Amino acid sequence: MNAPVVSEVLRRAIPAGFLEALAERFGDRFSTAHAVREHHGRDESPYPPMLPDGVVFASSTEDVAWVARHCHEHKVALIPYGVGSSLEGHLLAIQGGISLDLSGMNQLVAVNPEDFTATVQAGVTRKQLNDEIRNTGLFFPIDPGADASLGGMAATRASGTNAVRYGTMRENVMSLKVVTADGRVIETANRARKSSAGYDLTRIFVGSEGTLGIITEVTLRLYPQPEAISAAICNFPTLQAAVQSVIEIIQMGVPVARVEFMDTWAVKATNAYSKLSLNESPLLLFEFHGSPAGVKEQAEIVQGIARDNGGMDFDWAEQPEDRSRLWTARHNAYFAGLQLRPGCRASTTDVCVPISRLAECVSETAVELDRASFPYTIVGHVGDGNFHVLMLLDQDNPAEWEESEALNRRLVERAIRMEGTCTGEHGVGLHKMEFMVAEHGRDALDLMASLKHAFDPHNILNPGKIIPQA
Repeated sequence: MNAPVVSEVLRRAIPAGFLEALAERFGDRFSTAHAVREHHGRDESPYPPMLPDGVVFASSTEDVAWVARHCHEHKVALIPYGVGSSLEGHLLAIQGGISLDLSGMNQLVAVNPEDFTATVQAGVTRKQLNDEIRNTGLFFPIDPGADASLGGMAATRASGTNAVRYGTMRENVMSLKVVTADGRVIETANRARKSSAGYDLTRIFVGSEGTLGIITEVTLRLYPQPEAISAAICNFPTLQAAVQSVIEIIQMGVPVARVEFMDTWAVKATNAYSKLSLNESPLLLFEFHGSPAGVKEQAEIVQGIARDNGGMDFDWAEQPEDRSRLWTARHNAYFAGLQLRPGCRASTTDVCVPISRLAECVSETAVELDRASFPYTIVGHVGDGNFHVLMLLDQDNPAEWEESEALNRRLVERAIRMEGTCTGEHGVGLHKMEFMVAEHGRDALDLMASLKHAFDPHNILNPGKIIPQA
């Protein structure tokens, strides 16, 4: 595919002896092997690999601070790495440098069930956390689909299927331990539920994509496991009918835990990939949390709204294994979509709009995509106005890449015109940088650039991401 290739002239020179110093400090936890560098120089985006000069496998905050101090001193680029599941080129080493793999920092530091909090190292994944706190009667709800690291989820301000009820990482990160660009270690807050003491550093680092500091520990808000959980599928005659139902459900104030949309092609792909037999028309997947009576009441209201919009009777998944199979299939929609065109490369994009504009935005997007020369799917966490487009491209056809980028540009422009955002979940990375001025305005973006310079004067932390020319 003729996706943009970043020129080698952007790579920074590595000072003499720098890699040798890393090898002496970290031993076999430092690698310059091509296979290791390639693994850390690619993600799920359509961009070609952009390899770092070396990879450090950190096991402690002290390791991270040591690497940061030396990279700062010698002006070497430093890119934090979690599990490599990003979709917009976040972790690509466009200026070379060192990839700092935090996956080995995978310990629970503290669980405080009385306060509904847990502190974890950055490499702990969401599934690992929930497995380890299961016996406390609590759980962590943010579920972006991939078994992402919690440090990475904080850095990208992750969202997911439960966000309509429980919020995103922004609402559920209480404090962070962060290593600054020059190697200092700071705590952004304590575990108190609220504070009026100074600037909110936690929120500054959440969503900063590794450009302002390196997150090494995260303190998270936990929730009681629901007394009752029920899930259901409802098919609709049209895309518009399904999305209109979501709008009415949210406007009614029904506290659904999850409401997910899949278009017809996404359903077809999911059936084939996950060996299911879902009706192949636009559908919504619901999950309800609460007391048995509360779940029953929520479901009755939602089913009535769906029927008014032409929805079929609910197909219930009440047993844990049935719900797990259903949500696993939804989370695998990306990989299922790839099978619609074997050998393709996917370009994914997402936007988020006010819920009142959701049906309009999705419908206009679908009309344009129907005219595309390549297959596509649409899925979405539509309860909060967020949806995703998967465009399946021939890797050897540059025209398809150009066509997909034009469609992405019109989609983003449409969302911003509707007072939405260029990305509700994926993050900026490389792919969405060109839209930052249109969304925020030049003055706001200049202020972000000033913040970046104050936190990272040598521009070593994940350079070339979020802020154009940074």
